[in-house]
Amino acid sequence: MPEVRPFRRDDRDQLTDLVNAHVAAVVPGVFVSVNTVLSALEREPDEFVTDPWVGERVTLVAEDRGQLVAAAHLKRYRAGDEVGPGYRDAGEIDWFLWHPPASFRPDTERAADLLMAACLARLTRWRVRVRRASGNLPAPVVYGLPRPWPHVRAVYERAGFRHTGVTEVILLARVADLPGPEPRPGVTVERSVGECGTRFTARTDAGTVGFVETDTSLVRPERHARGAGLADIGNLHVEPAYRERGWERWLLGHAADWLRLCGTDRVLAFEHAEDETALARLRDAGFHELTRTDRGWEHHPS
Repeated sequence: MPEVRPFRRDDRDQLTDLVNAHVAAVVPGVFVSVNTVLSALEREPDEFVTDPWVGERVTLVAEDRGQLVAAAHLKRYRAGDEVGPGYRDAGEIDWFLWHPPASFRPDTERAADLLMAACLARLTRWRVRVRRASGNLPAPVVYGLPRPWPHVRAVYERAGFRHTGVTEVILLARVADLPGPEPRPGVTVERSVGECGTRFTARTDAGTVGFVETDTSLVRPERHARGAGLADIGNLHVEPAYRERGWERWLLGHAADWLRLCGTDRVLAFEHAEDETALARLRDAGFHELTRTDRGWEHHPS
């Protein structure tokens, strides 16, 4: 019978292997270090708004014959007025991972169900207002519940979790495949610090046409990224009057030129699955769908 118990520090290497196996199925060429995994169990500095609202965290694992086959990280948000209304007194399975069955580990599905039962029992003891679930690992692009994890989705659905939020499309392009920065008479490009990275703003005498932001700091130094650099398009905006004139593609060309100078060879973009117009423009610029991820899972037991 698999054993479900709290995480111990000597589980760190097996837990990191489990995390990286799931990361690898979502985004190519990225893995995280043991230090990154351990740090994320204690706090999430990138979540500077919501992380201070967390009142309690716990990590549980399922072990079978000495092998860690499943793990989950849970958070309880405080009920005070300083906590945002949507998070107030909420409980969350921040992520839930398990190895699918194999000939050398046939009982992992039973271990995953036992671990889920322990997670639900912990949420019950916390007496939270709402129970939520996700798959937010401490790695770029891995959030929501990615489609390459059907085994995790199956455990969530068996336990009574239902997708109630949005679906996002994650796209990836080789920087070399993006358009070049073609000159346009009467147009200047200004580089500045943006909300989500370095901003490139296109201006004419008539005013601002639009801007694009690229974030090249997705991988912190302690997150050892395999291969060349990875960046994302943090923001891409073109004023309505200019949207049918190829300005988005032109701005992406300037961003790509900067990314080449940075030594970045792949760039990510994100869009809601319902926004077919935005998705078509990104595909036209050289992006390809990497995967989809379903955000927002809530517990609705039958």
